Amino acid sequence: MSNEVKTHVLNDLIAYQEDAVVSRTIIDKKIGTVTVFAFDDGQGLSEHTAPFDAMVQVLDGEVEITISGAPRTVKAGELIIMPAGEPHSLKALGRFKMLLTMIRA
Repeated sequence: MSNEVKTHVLNDLIAYQEDAVVSRTIIDKKIGTVTVFAFDDGQGLSEHTAPFDAMVQVLDGEVEITISGAPRTVKAGELIIMPAGEPHSLKALGRFKMLLTMIRA
C-alpha cells in the first residue's frame, strides 16, 4: 500500500456530463465524507434533510441552494453551511461544481 502524498486540482477531479449530476468521493470515513460534484445546467437535488451539518464550497459556476424555504445564490469561491435537520435543495444556475463536506461527529 502506497503512502504517496499527492496534490490535486479540485476542478480537475470530476468532469461535467450532459444532463447529469456526477459525484466522486474523495474521503469516506466513519466521522465524515468529502465528495466533489459536477452538475450540468438545470440539474439539481430535490428537497431533503440530512442528520448532520453539511458544508458546500462552490468550485465553478453558481447554484441556487434553498434552505428551509429561503433561496440563496452561491458562486465559485463561496461556501455555505446547510444545518442538520433543515430541508434543503440545490439547482444548478448553469454548470457548476461543488465540494461537499459532511461531518458526522
